[in-house]
Amino acid sequence: MESTESSYVSSPEAARNRSQPPPKSPTSGNVEKPMYIRFLVSNAVAGSVIGKGGSTITEFQSKSGARIQLSRNHETFPGTSDRIIMVSGAIDDILKAMELILAKLFDELNVEDNGDVGPRAKVRLIVPNSSCGSIIGKGGATIKSLIEDSQAGIKISPLDNNFYGLNDRLVTLTGTLDEQMQAIDLILSKLCEDPHYSQAMHAPFSYAATYYSMSYAPNGTGGKFPNHKEDRSNSITIGVPDEHIGLVLGRGGRNIMEISQVSGARIKISDRGDFMSGTTDRKVTITGSQRAIHQAECMIMQKVANATERMMD
Repeated sequence: MESTESSYVSSPEAARNRSQPPPKSPTSGNVEKPMYIRFLVSNAVAGSVIGKGGSTITEFQSKSGARIQLSRNHETFPGTSDRIIMVSGAIDDILKAMELILAKLFDELNVEDNGDVGPRAKVRLIVPNSSCGSIIGKGGATIKSLIEDSQAGIKISPLDNNFYGLNDRLVTLTGTLDEQMQAIDLILSKLCEDPHYSQAMHAPFSYAATYYSMSYAPNGTGGKFPNHKEDRSNSITIGVPDEHIGLVLGRGGRNIMEISQVSGARIKISDRGDFMSGTTDRKVTITGSQRAIHQAECMIMQKVANATERMMD
């Protein structure tokens, strides 16, 4: 793994033992099928997931066999200050890694609560909007059964149209560690059956690079910008997967010239091999007013999103 602050990571102590043997996993028929799951973690506790020098994340990967990646501290989910963790691999490996991570977070919560009461926390999964139907089911039947079977609270957020290009929703799970793990197991079993979800894993993982810069607005509005003109020049750098840079540039630089002209922003792309730290994403620096930067960023990300969708079709 490259930098501990690059893509995704997990936490230190071994998972706590379940009080009772777990029931047969509903995902057992898809044990070898490569999958992934993404969820949010606050910036404040991300360090405990990483561990000193990356020791915790390395330990969790070794124990589980899954790959654990943690977004950098400036790569947050739109509208939040939370970082993104992605766990990928075989289903059983993902579940082992998730239990290690969540047990670590529960242990910290228990310490904060002085251990008086068994802690109940929440975990927010990131699920593509196109895959939420498999969790909800007809008339909400599936999500009701998931709640009954896991005893966890499960709530799906509405799609946030305030953020350009955001096609993901948050699935919030509340309950004890065992209840959350049962819910995650059940949800993964549904997502395994969704071809669109599994295909998304094979597309370039550029989620954080695509969206993190939308929260840079100094007034904290995260992607919502004031209507008044701003003469002050700003500059941000976003990441674009190397394989999509050609689409951003266009033949003879036609696309990038058009984006620059329409938005009024200046755009500079890093040389080949000059990547964002810990990634294979090229640096795209956008300079101008906040409105110009926002428009240019939206146009660039639309081209990236279109390319990703074509790869998934």
